[in-house]
Amino acid sequence: MSAAVGFEARGPRRSAGRRAASFAIPLLLVVLVITAIAALTVGAAGIPLSRLPAALGLAGESTAMTARDQLVLWSIRIPRIAAAAMIGGLLAAAGAIMQGLFRNPLADPALVGVSSGGALAAASAIVFTDSRFGEALRFLQTELLPLAAFAGSLATTAILYGISSRSGRTSIAIFLLAGVAITAIANAGIGLLVFIADDRQLRDITFWMLGSMSGATWTKTAVLAPILIAGLAACAFIARGLDLLVLGEADAFHGGVDVERLKRISIVIVSAMTGVAVSISGVIGFVGIVVPHLLRLVIGPAHRLLLPASVLSGAILMVGADTLARTIVAPAEMPIGILTAAVGAPVFLFILLRQRGLAAL
Repeated sequence: MSAAVGFEARGPRRSAGRRAASFAIPLLLVVLVITAIAALTVGAAGIPLSRLPAALGLAGESTAMTARDQLVLWSIRIPRIAAAAMIGGLLAAAGAIMQGLFRNPLADPALVGVSSGGALAAASAIVFTDSRFGEALRFLQTELLPLAAFAGSLATTAILYGISSRSGRTSIAIFLLAGVAITAIANAGIGLLVFIADDRQLRDITFWMLGSMSGATWTKTAVLAPILIAGLAACAFIARGLDLLVLGEADAFHGGVDVERLKRISIVIVSAMTGVAVSISGVIGFVGIVVPHLLRLVIGPAHRLLLPASVLSGAILMVGADTLARTIVAPAEMPIGILTAAVGAPVFLFILLRQRGLAAL
């Protein structure tokens, strides 16, 4: 009798949870569109909502003001918003995959050193191209910086995978511990570069380490798009495996999942997503850890819904944070990493306290 009553009590809650989850993606899409429209109108060169259709070429006559608005939108603001949305989506999806892979809601791509490896390579490029040894390549610094960051992220991944793999098997624990060690090494290297850098190099390194969307262009946006599309396709492929992996590697194996293959694919996806994001925006923290964890509390742990919801939520967070970053201290610009840390750190502490309370139970 009591079991039947308990089942009946849980039934409506489960149905309500499924209904809420089914509306999550459409709702997040609407919020993303609203956030993007607000970002289009706000900035040092404000564009009122009434002039937005004409600036987008959808209506209205061509005037000098319309031409000015179109220049601001299509040359600066739209590629920046698009890049912010894709980078936020990449970082949040990478965090969701990492948390599922480690079976730990506090896991984050930064834990494995991918971001730190990219940051070290970027800082090295800044110092080298601004020195007398790299003077011949100084005119290519803008192009070399994202390439160096991406190469550093991939090199870090290759090193980590080599350390943690043996006889065709990958140890997640060793992968995580090696990532912590490589992060410490990369941070030491960045500290050395900061020590030997001059004032201009130090400013560039600091700005890179704090993250910014100021360098977003259509070319860089075009680099992000295929990685995001490929990542979303891969997420659909690994979603079921991540769901079963939560039960443990043995149960996942008996459920038909090739656990080692899932680990390799997940590691490559996380590294590619994080590496390409770092190569464009610099190091931006807390997006990959906060967004997926909060979504799990709202829509549940099923990765088939969690991964696309993380992409959309990360995009919303990053577009909103970037809009604030370029308006709070306008006409100057605040590094976006400061804002994500200001929001993410308190949420992270709340998560830690909540986990401690659950552990005490």
